[in-house]
Formats: sequence, structure tokens, C-alpha cells
Amino acid sequence: MTTVPSSSARQARVALGARLRELRKEAEFSGRELARLVGFHYSKVSRLETGAQSPTDRDIRAWCAACGADDQAPDIIATAHAVESAYVEFQRQTRAGMKRLMTSAVPLYERTRHFRIYEHNVIPGLFQTAEYASAMLSFWIDFLGAPNDLEQALHARMERQKVISRGGRRFAVLLEEQALRTWFGTAEVQAGQLDRMLTVMRLPSVSLGVIPMMSERTAVGSAGFWIFDDSLVCLETPTASIEVTRPQEIRQYARMFEILKSSAAYGPDARALITKALDEL
Repeated sequence: MTTVPSSSARQARVALGARLRELRKEAEFSGRELARLVGFHYSKVSRLETGAQSPTDRDIRAWCAACGADDQAPDIIATAHAVESAYVEFQRQTRAGMKRLMTSAVPLYERTRHFRIYEHNVIPGLFQTAEYASAMLSFWIDFLGAPNDLEQALHARMERQKVISRGGRRFAVLLEEQALRTWFGTAEVQAGQLDRMLTVMRLPSVSLGVIPMMSERTAVGSAGFWIFDDSLVCLETPTASIEVTRPQEIRQYARMFEILKSSAAYGPDARALITKALDEL
């Protein structure tokens, strides 16, 4: 895990400090009074509130307890963790090759029981064919300037898919119809990938919905995201993976997922959209 780039980290720490200051003011304490209650030097209160210093988990619990806001401690602690480790920069992770990026998520996949996946322009990695995944990985290896370990990275991605066949897990997948029509590789590769999705739909652990293009809808997802149980949300940009751990934010992503589901086609209707894209190849 890498830290947030300095400017982003500073802004996030300032926002976190402002939240701590609001708690203190709501409790009607001066900075010196709060410092005395929690056993800080009074200057530390100022450093935390201005974002000059990051609070520890113990600092946050003590602060919230003194202000009568124990219930807010878990969310503020999650925010503080996110400030320090919200971004995982791909270029740093892939210096040792793409395989490392593929294997780093294995423990997360192994412990997750409920996957909620929304993608707007790509088939999720868990359901990609080897050919489709190879075309994608080839691009990213070149784009990120990573060592060319395509064969090893591809093997790692395929191994990661074994989590689908293990019991006790549910996979709720939402795809925009555009994801079915965005090619990676040749027409034959795309056809094989769409055929794979028709097979995936039959798995009892998988619920696959497709949001049709050119249809009335209540919401638009601005980016693809994955929700792992109720503990983590991951989004990917061209240069980094963003990890969301704040309970309040995770609930917002879960809410967005439910809203998007209301516009999706399932069962025979979803199959018809996949088959139509396949026929049009």
C-alpha cells in the first residue's frame, strides 16, 4: 500500500481535522480543555485540527469519548486510514511485474463472501476468458511500463477465478450493455467472451444483470466499482486503485448498486442482450 500523493493527503488531513474540530466545538470545549481531558499537549490538538499531524486510532477514540461522540469513532478511524492509504498506485505495484498486481488481491477475494460488481465498459476480471484477459493485460503492461510478465500475470488472473467455484460465496454482477460491446482483442476473442458470459449466467452463485443502452433509467454510474462484503469498495482509474473503507461511503456505494439494479435486465432478457451483441459481431 502506498500513501496518497502529498497534495491529496494534505487536503484529506485538513478535512479530517475539521471534523475533529467540529466535535470539540459541539461539546463546547476549548482546545486546552480537550487536551487536558484526553491527556494531550494542547499544541497537539491544534496540529490535529489543522491537518499538520495525523491522528492515531487511540487519539480518535479518546477525542470522541471526551466529546460524547463514541458512536462516531469507527467512521472517523476508517476515514483516517483512508487518508493514508486510499490509493494503490499501479506503476509502483507493477514495477515487479503485473503478476504481483494480480496476486495482491487474492487474500481479499478469499475472505469475501458477497461480491457486488458494477462495470460500465469492461467484463469483470473474475469472468474473463484467457484470450480477453491477455488482450487487456497486454495493454496495461505497455501503458504502465511494467516488466513484460504477461504469461505469469495471465496465469495468476485465471487462478484468481477459482474463487467462483468455491462454495459459500455470492456474486451480484451489473454490466452496462456497453461492456458487452467494448472489444479487447479480435472479433473471435470478443465472441468467446460473450459466450463465456452466457455460461456464467447459469451458475447458481451468480446473479447477472445487464443495463440496456438507450433506455430510461434512474441513475448513471460514473465509474465501475466492486463492493467486497460491507468492508471495502474498490475503483480503478488509469493509474491507481482507489480503496474506500469509510462505512458511510460504503453504504452509499451499496445504495448506488441497488439503484442501478432497478434498471437492469435479468434472466431471459439479459441473455437476449448478450446474444444480440454476439450475433452482431
